Amino acid sequence: MKRALLAVCLIAPVFAQTQTPRPEYPRPQFERTDWVNLNGKWQFEFDDSNAGFDARWWDTAKPFSKTITVPYCFESKLSGINDPGFHPWVWYRRTFTTPASWSGRRTLLHFGAVDYRAWVWVNGSLAGTHEGGNVPFTFDITPLLKSGENTLTVRAEDPPRDRYIPRGKQYWKEKSESIFYTRTSGIWQTVWIEPVAPSYLDHVRITSGVDGLARFHAIVDGAKPGLTFRAVVRSAGADVASASAPATDAHVWATAQVANPMLWSFDHPNLYDVLFQLLDSGKVVDEVHSYLGFRTISEDNGMVAINGRRTVLKFVLDQGYWPESNLTPPSDDAIQYDIRMTKEMGFNGARKHQKVEDPRYLYWADKMGLMVSGEMANAQEFDPGAVERFTREWMAAVERDYNHPSIVIWAPINESWGVPKLEDDPRQSAYIKGLYHLTGALDSTRPVIDNEGWQHTDETDLFAMHDYTGQGDALAAKYANLGDPDSPLPDVGRETLLSGYAYNGTPIYLSEFGGVSYIPQGAHVPSNAWGYAGLMKTQQDALVRIGSLFSAIAATPAFSGFCYTQLTDVEQEVNGLMTYDRKPKYPVEEIKKLNDMVK
Repeated sequence: MKRALLAVCLIAPVFAQTQTPRPEYPRPQFERTDWVNLNGKWQFEFDDSNAGFDARWWDTAKPFSKTITVPYCFESKLSGINDPGFHPWVWYRRTFTTPASWSGRRTLLHFGAVDYRAWVWVNGSLAGTHEGGNVPFTFDITPLLKSGENTLTVRAEDPPRDRYIPRGKQYWKEKSESIFYTRTSGIWQTVWIEPVAPSYLDHVRITSGVDGLARFHAIVDGAKPGLTFRAVVRSAGADVASASAPATDAHVWATAQVANPMLWSFDHPNLYDVLFQLLDSGKVVDEVHSYLGFRTISEDNGMVAINGRRTVLKFVLDQGYWPESNLTPPSDDAIQYDIRMTKEMGFNGARKHQKVEDPRYLYWADKMGLMVSGEMANAQEFDPGAVERFTREWMAAVERDYNHPSIVIWAPINESWGVPKLEDDPRQSAYIKGLYHLTGALDSTRPVIDNEGWQHTDETDLFAMHDYTGQGDALAAKYANLGDPDSPLPDVGRETLLSGYAYNGTPIYLSEFGGVSYIPQGAHVPSNAWGYAGLMKTQQDALVRIGSLFSAIAATPAFSGFCYTQLTDVEQEVNGLMTYDRKPKYPVEEIKKLNDMVK
């Protein structure tokens, strides 16, 4: 390999920060034009002795001693606190004023996500509580508001050592190590308010295939006689289809037909704008902007087909962490940069690992054309309470993200996390099968993986395998007979199948491999830096190793796809194709050539 090809840009991208952090509308699949962003400076207090509740901190004018920048967690740099220690209970407070033009309407208070439990007060009165750190929640705060300035107080509890809650990669020990990283506690996604009429659209589910049919299921709050739901589909500013139905009940169904639809795919991310309206006796009382993409995912003789076209899944594992903001994307520019780099390297998808990703990431994946494997932050241990907590959040995550055409896979469980005794405890094997069927009941349009990586049952739509064999020739030899019905499935370090189950013939997906580590000169990494395949001494050594692994996959046509570990370094885990601060470690065009080998 010529030395000239080994030069890379070692300047980290700079993402502009605005006066109001994360100023964009946080829910672009369901956007109203009239709203107020509550991100920015809030009063903040640690409550390590858990005294604030008994002392009624929600009902006192005593200022908190610190200031935090929402929506960044207190463990992060961008929060202004930058304290990664254990602080199970924290408090937030700020004031806000609703615009005079909102008079006569209801006011909704939205939280994108608060990890893990939240109590919310407005003017000293409880607005509501929520449990679940990965999904949004909303309170109607109209009865609690007063004219002029209002006070909003939030108490968040995130038990740092609790391994029975969905925590993903957030470590239960104080300092990061191995595959686990710094925690993200408290408010970590945008907070906002918006006005609605007494009758309004709570949610609209969109189902669309390749036939041009767009099916809408609207949930109406305040349904009554005289209300009408209307959906208008637009392309390039022109109306191309519409649908309407009476909204006398909370559930409304309507269907619009688009002639000769332009289909969504990763290489042609065609989207249609959609305008949702709720009319009362012909007058518009609620209006929401959305969009849709027409596409299907199916199985074709051991391969995945997008819109009926056999497609090799070329995914990269993306942990969704940033050095300055942990799980919260620092800016919209940062989101777009990661997606753009993923595509420029030749990948057509990202496996968002152990994280329910920010809705704006999924928006840009829809817009820019990147397939996504939708996953959930897993617990580590199993009991009935863990089942209840995880299942409730997973159902909410699937509902939140159902409309995104970029999501092409659902994978609730990874590597038996949260079900560590699948072979010995029949409750746990019943649970992963139950999650598979539950997810299919919530969404029949996408494939579901029962257990990402190993210990599969016979009920999975993709047969996902994780294999960190470090040499390409060894990987090729290991899978030389893959697809031969008379040959056993290779050993991946854990049981490929649970006892008593047989491979069900679904597409085989090498959903984790690689992990080649290289630390560029001048890069700053922790002393406990590590990688799956060991640390390569030079960039060229690393590229040769990565190339050998891609060659092995190219020589194994039975693979329906793969997922390379990983897009970026994260804290001490340095097997990224970019450093933690997003400097490419290798020439982007060289990684693309490796991806292009696999057809």
